[in-house]
Amino acid sequence: MPQPNMQQMLKQVQKMQQDMMAAQEQLKNEVVEASAGGGMVTVKVTGDLEIKDVRISPEAVDPDDVELLQDLVLAATNEALRSAQELAASKMGGLTGGLDLGSMGLPGLGGPGGPGGMGGLPR
Repeated sequence: MPQPNMQQMLKQVQKMQQDMMAAQEQLKNEVVEASAGGGMVTVKVTGDLEIKDVRISPEAVDPDDVELLQDLVLAATNEALRSAQELAASKMGGLTGGLDLGSMGLPGLGGPGGPGGMGGLPR
């Protein structure tokens, strides 16, 4: 059985690392959006899990029901973060050839070193 060419393997690993770093940079510029309450609350999040914008429509603001507004903001934020994490996983997953690098704590795949320094979101 032929021995693997270590120099060639090292080059492949270095290229994969460069490609992953480039993909992480691209994720910083991609934005996903989620809303709750029929669009009364909208949250935008980048692919590296940075919240960029929160919009609350005036009809969502009811001084007698602050809890509803809190729930809407929470729901929209969690959905936007989930979408951003899925975006990151799909972008990075294609570069790893199906390896689960998130379980190793590598950035971009929801491990402890995930986008924005955050770990995976609970499902």
